[in-house]
This record gives sequence, structure tokens and C-alpha cells, in this order.
Amino acid sequence: MNLWLRLLHLLIASFFRTKLDPVRDVSRLGFRVWPHDLDTSLHMNNGRYWSLMDLGRSDIMIRSGLWRPILKHGWVPVVSAGQIRFRREMRLFQPFTLETRILTWSEGHVVMEHRLVSKARDGKPILNAIALVRAGLYDRKARSFVPMERLMGEIGLEAQPPEAAPEVQAFLDAEETLKNAA
Repeated sequence: MNLWLRLLHLLIASFFRTKLDPVRDVSRLGFRVWPHDLDTSLHMNNGRYWSLMDLGRSDIMIRSGLWRPILKHGWVPVVSAGQIRFRREMRLFQPFTLETRILTWSEGHVVMEHRLVSKARDGKPILNAIALVRAGLYDRKARSFVPMERLMGEIGLEAQPPEAAPEVQAFLDAEETLKNAA
């Protein structure tokens, strides 16, 4: 239930937050670790990280206007791959920021980065976790992923995908290898 409340808060807050350019801007959402986010080790459950990242992707879709063509055409957001690196545990009541941005894209998918950042006692940022996610919008009628050029055109953007950084290319290569093994 807590994610539904967080989603409701995200939807209401999006009316008061600035618009985002999905190609250039970073979504930043503030959260706190609540008791229902904890696992038996009394730090944030690893599955909760992934659930919160859904909210980061939703924020980009809502604040950039991508939600309009998604609803209009009945497209479904689908995550096809993800990799996470946990660096520091997040404990009860700890505030943190989820930063989400699009790094690059291909014909029918985007690669997004999620960073969960908290602050040290001296105010310096601490990277608690970083994740890469490959996702796309699936058109059930066409039985295919929506081309990124079409999606960008729906919201009036023209942009070329940035070149994938080495770690992003390694992630995509590993995902392709695993896909072929399945």
C-alpha cells in the first residue's frame, strides 16, 4: 500500500513541479526509509529499491508529457533488463533522493540510470546505490516496441541518442548475452 501512497503523492506533486525534458533533465524525488521498507537486517529491502525506481521512471513520463501518448495509444511501459550496484545500506528514517535520467536509447528502448543518494553528517552526498535499466513502451496492438523516434515526435522532440558510455555498453552487451542464453 505504501507505494500507492507514494505514487499518489507523485501524481499530485507533478502538477506543481517544473516540466522535464526527458533527454536532458534529471528527475529528483525525495523519500525517507519507512519501517515497511525494511528487511530482516533492518535496512532497506533490495526489492524496495526497484519499486522506488518505478516512481522515478513515472516522474519522467508524467513531467515530460510522455504520459499523454502512452495513455492515448494504450502503450505499456516494460522493463526488460536491470542491473544494480549497492554501495551503502539505507537505514530506518534515513532521507534520500532518487535521481533518474535517460542515458541513451536505441530503436525501441531507453537506458536509464537510477541513483539513490543520501547525505553524510557533513552534508556531502553519499551514493547508496546505482542502477541501469533497459526499458521500452510496448504497443500490444502492433505487438512491438514503440520506436523512440515516434515517441519523441509525439511530444515534439527531435534528438539523437547520446553515445553509450563504456559501462552502459557493457550492460547492454551482458543483457544481450543473457537474452540469447534464455
